[in-house]
Amino acid sequence: MTAKTHPLQFRDYRLIWLARFISTSATTAMVVVMGAQVYQLARRSYGMSESEAALMLGLLGLVQFLPFLLLTPLAGVLADRMDRRHLGAMATAVDLCIGLLLAAANTWNFISLPLLFILATCYGCARVFIGPAISAITPNVVPAELLPKAVATSSIAWQSAAVVGPAAGGFLLAADPSYPYWYASGLLGFGIVSLLAIRHRAPPAAAPDHPVKLMVEGAKFVWHERFLLGCVTLDLFAVLLGGATAMLPAFAYDVLHVGDEGLGMLRAAPAAGSMLVGIWLGMRPLARNVGTKMLWAVAVYGLATLIFGLSKSFPLSLAMLGLLGAADAISVFIRNTLVQLNTPDDKRGRVSSISGLAISASNELGEMQSGLAAALLGPVGAVALGGAGAILITAIWAVIFPELKRAKTFAPQYRQKEPVP
Repeated sequence: MTAKTHPLQFRDYRLIWLARFISTSATTAMVVVMGAQVYQLARRSYGMSESEAALMLGLLGLVQFLPFLLLTPLAGVLADRMDRRHLGAMATAVDLCIGLLLAAANTWNFISLPLLFILATCYGCARVFIGPAISAITPNVVPAELLPKAVATSSIAWQSAAVVGPAAGGFLLAADPSYPYWYASGLLGFGIVSLLAIRHRAPPAAAPDHPVKLMVEGAKFVWHERFLLGCVTLDLFAVLLGGATAMLPAFAYDVLHVGDEGLGMLRAAPAAGSMLVGIWLGMRPLARNVGTKMLWAVAVYGLATLIFGLSKSFPLSLAMLGLLGAADAISVFIRNTLVQLNTPDDKRGRVSSISGLAISASNELGEMQSGLAAALLGPVGAVALGGAGAILITAIWAVIFPELKRAKTFAPQYRQKEPVP
């Protein structure tokens, strides 16, 4: 029998890939429309200024982050103790209910800022469980030597969906506010079916200890492994300062004046850049000097964010968003592969949840930081200053975590011996 050389040759991995693509297409469409509706309601129905409406976008990010902060330890333990397929399916079902409620609210005209903020909080609760569940399944269904390709191919699913979702959301929003949510709800139903169709039924990886003890063990493992700590915190602080996504409604409506369709294009541009890089990485995964390349990618991300913030040209803004998405795809690919290969299977769910918390903190708290900065400096000043801050963070991390620069390959760095699959 011919040896399998690509993760897509494994049935269960194909289902994981499909579930990720479908669910991401749905949730990114919902998120971009929720942000647009918060901004538009704040400006038109509540009479807020541009800066005050931008602050509302920051608060929207905050309410999505708080569930991550509170529930991440529990999500990691459940991903190591439960059937990961069922955990992911249940969390996706929560997203489906959110989509249906928002579709109904727009159809029968009872949409409001309080409702949007409440459902954004529920969305954050669901997302905290999906990430660790799906991320922790992948190493169980493909051989270790194919994991870098699996991470890159999975990135293609996420990034291509993050192009389709926001673009579809923006164009459907221009037609009718309820359409994006009906679209998302239908996709999420298919995502649940894909997750439940996975055959792999790995036994719980973690020992049957008290959940609090398991949480502490996962946190200690990351804290004492400086290599993993550097990988996780680099993204946390760089994207925390350099996030431009939350301010896109302000740029679309009040800086670049490109409307709903333009917002969809702006929101899709980072994912388009990421998707192109993901396709390239899927064919030719990086293998040498991976730590240094991760640092340079984060620095380019910050530079592209800085230029985007200062741009008054729609084509240049799209190009810079595409560039920052491409740079982010490289750093995410390297970081995710390093984290997966440097974590024993019995801790993989908990470490994935901690990594997910860092990503959420960088994204959602970054949105809050951008909203607060925009209230003081305006959207342009907030994004430009954040891009410069991301470059500075990269330089600092290169000094205080020299382990990152010394990572020449994806070979495991941790000292504990990982069980052979």
